[in-house]
Amino acid sequence: MTFRATPEPPHRHRPRWRHDLVAWWSRRQGHAPPGGSGSPAADAHPTHAAGAPETTAPEATTLWRMRTTVRDEPGTLAALCAALAGHQVDILALQTHPLAHGTVDEFLLRAPEALPSDGLTDAVAAAGGRDTWVERADTHDLVDAPTRALTLATRTALDAAELPLALRQLFGRCTIHSVPAKSLSGRSLDSTPPAEGVLEETVMRLRDPSGGAIIIERPYLPFTPTEFARARALVELDARLGPRIPHDGDVLTLPEGNAITVRRADTGDLAAAREMHARCSSATLGLRYHGPVGDADRYLAHLLSPRFGRTLAAYTASGRLVALGHLLWDGDETELALIVEDEWQRRGVGGELLRRLVAMAAETGCGCVYAVTQSANTGMVAAMRALELPLDYQIEQGTLVISARLDPAPAPEPVLPLPVPPHAR
Repeated sequence: MTFRATPEPPHRHRPRWRHDLVAWWSRRQGHAPPGGSGSPAADAHPTHAAGAPETTAPEATTLWRMRTTVRDEPGTLAALCAALAGHQVDILALQTHPLAHGTVDEFLLRAPEALPSDGLTDAVAAAGGRDTWVERADTHDLVDAPTRALTLATRTALDAAELPLALRQLFGRCTIHSVPAKSLSGRSLDSTPPAEGVLEETVMRLRDPSGGAIIIERPYLPFTPTEFARARALVELDARLGPRIPHDGDVLTLPEGNAITVRRADTGDLAAAREMHARCSSATLGLRYHGPVGDADRYLAHLLSPRFGRTLAAYTASGRLVALGHLLWDGDETELALIVEDEWQRRGVGGELLRRLVAMAAETGCGCVYAVTQSANTGMVAAMRALELPLDYQIEQGTLVISARLDPAPAPEPVLPLPVPPHAR
């Protein structure tokens, strides 16, 4: 974290950030600003009559995330802090993003509920801030930036499918596109960015270690060079670790007594998936891929790639792949897809995969999933209805889109700063 403040007199060569650090810490501990009464502690904690109970209820507050751009000059951060303090706004966290001309200061704020967002922006503008952006925050934003980055890096290290999700959580409301290096027909696409990536204000283009490109878009808020460096670091981590997915599986007993193993799948299952396709009827392949049956195998490498989502596979005790379920990242949305070998349909295999895929989607914070099928696919319709979730149906020229609204799984409890012992203040 970088702090900027008015420099000290020439005869004292101490780092400039120390003044701001002391001033910021004093505000966090409730002491009055310089120039107040001779007893700051008494002003911050008024004395009550002996035995008189505290009757004032705490004021309702709201959490905000705010960014503003200021000149990179001594005293600009102090002016912002003073302006916020004048409106009884508490600074919970601060990050700085250096620019070529100026600095972007990013705050997590706790403000009085009566203070509207335009009140914040007006106060910041009066203190020299420009291009200010304000958004409501919640308790999950209380996780400090290093902890958030390490958590996302750990998840990415364990599972290659986590990279797009980690990037989305790192940068808030943004859209992630994974663009392959080649089309399904094998034609090379001119979408691969240079190795160092490209930053274009509201768009970042990074080279995908598995081929192609990762494009991150956030139209409402430009990316900073600091954020670009964070994205590149996550992508580089993914590249160094290579292909990886969790391979642990669950052995399930179907109602009829047969046992199947459900586990994550990737391109290592490509040969088994092609063999399953060969055993499927034309009707089953047509209901799944909505196109020429002969093209079905061409989709498999894309569908099994962890970069585009997560895949669950169902294997029999003899090692035969009989069903695949896909959870596909589609920009801001998430698609569900299933294929079950004819001999294993109507046995509960598809329903089991679907329930697990929906649970995965909820764990990522997804609020809605959708499945594209045909109105004649009664098995898929029945499996979606069995989820007992709110469903929406859209039918156009025989194509059926079923959307399910989810209750996202609870996020981990926020990591709050530890209280400072009295003797350390």
